[in-house]
Amino acid sequence: MISADAAPTLSASLTEAIGGVNDVFWAWILIPLLVVVSLYFTFGSGLVQLRMIPEMFKVVGGTPEIAPDGKKAVSSLQAFMISAAARVGTGNIVGVAVAISLGGPGAVFWMWAMALIVGGASFVESTLAQLYKVRDRTGYRGGPAYYMERALGQRWLGVLFAIILILTFPMVFNAAQSNTIAGAVTNSSESLGTGSGLWLSAGVGVAVVVATALVIFGGVRRIAHTAQALIPAFAAIYVIIGLVIMAMNYQAVPGVFVMIFEHAFGLREFGAAALGTVIVQGVRRGMFSNEAGLGSAPNAAASASVTHPVKQGLVQTLGVYFDTLVLCTVTAFIVLLGRGTEPLDGGLEGDLAQHAVMASLGPWALHLMTLILILVAFTSVLGNYYYGESNIEYLTRNESVMFGYKIVFLVATMLGALGSIDLVWTLADTTMGLMALVNLVAITPLAMITFKLLKDYNEQRREGRDPVFTRDRVPGLKGVECWDPATEGTDVSEGSRV
Repeated sequence: MISADAAPTLSASLTEAIGGVNDVFWAWILIPLLVVVSLYFTFGSGLVQLRMIPEMFKVVGGTPEIAPDGKKAVSSLQAFMISAAARVGTGNIVGVAVAISLGGPGAVFWMWAMALIVGGASFVESTLAQLYKVRDRTGYRGGPAYYMERALGQRWLGVLFAIILILTFPMVFNAAQSNTIAGAVTNSSESLGTGSGLWLSAGVGVAVVVATALVIFGGVRRIAHTAQALIPAFAAIYVIIGLVIMAMNYQAVPGVFVMIFEHAFGLREFGAAALGTVIVQGVRRGMFSNEAGLGSAPNAAASASVTHPVKQGLVQTLGVYFDTLVLCTVTAFIVLLGRGTEPLDGGLEGDLAQHAVMASLGPWALHLMTLILILVAFTSVLGNYYYGESNIEYLTRNESVMFGYKIVFLVATMLGALGSIDLVWTLADTTMGLMALVNLVAITPLAMITFKLLKDYNEQRREGRDPVFTRDRVPGLKGVECWDPATEGTDVSEGSRV
């Protein structure tokens, strides 16, 4: 048996060993692959993620069709909120703070740069998920596992991806979210002098488990409605906090910009090795935050009822910008202004953002940040659950297995509140990297299909029409279950023919 004294040492050793493998994998394999394929998607689509930003806002709305169970299917906005529930989480707060702590302020620039580049990957993967979605009683489901089987004809690859995703989101990422909630509550409790420790973390874990169970046993619609209610509220509050801190420190804001750019290009670093750390941390945490190319958001994108696959591809790309260029930037300025414009020392500081807000606004703000962290982490827990559910359904439709998945998910949520943040984040890097690798390998040969869909979409727009897709508009498509050709007299304005 491992003694209590040996447990922290074992955790630290595992963290160091896995972290060393992660550094090599990300720096020499995943980041170069992500950049190359994202540039291919960017130029092959005619810079869709930049050129069609106005269209992204235009297509967010839309009325969904009626699902087989007699209720409305998930709308484009609700699908966006489900993905945002997982995407807009602790990666925007804790992840950015960790990136700055480990890679310095320059990591923020590489988050920005990669968001603009990988927007192309987000468009491709989410459009493919819409095209190759399948019907279920509440509307639709799909994702990378589905287009790997239906478009590539490689079910084994879909099974591999589904397994990695289930390990990544419902298990590792979910543990990171509940860990963050427990840490935030502990910080507030200590500041109030009410104590902390294992009992408090356990109590927080139980509360999160109960709240999560009340939502996930209500199905995808309850997840979508909960996310739609919570995300705009906490995002608005968080952005306002950031703007207030920037206004209070307006004289220091130009210095923060200068520091970010100096560190981004190694002007204040010591050699190429330090610059490499800055880039790797920026890209790694940026992907954890916006999930572009990762293969997670397509699971939510596939659930939407829209009239053209490109519409949801554009909506999900907008989510990348909202996540990284807005929320991550707010965190970066909160941290850098709260800690001053001097370079940050190393150290994995999961509560860095909380203390930075407190330094700017006073001790009371710690509790406000605790509330925000609880909300963003909780919605991420819900999004993580849905991603896992969609892929469990890909593997099997057995109701007993699905019930068992719910129980395992809730157990992982509880254990995450009690775990080590260092090891959790390191494991998240590993599973996220493997998942992204499989997804990028799959969507690269399928990108030409999305380019054809985009061409069809733009042709209909130029004709002054609201684009409506049927699978006969792109000859040679295989494995497409939905998108039936419209019959005479069928109303396709709200996707009823899909």
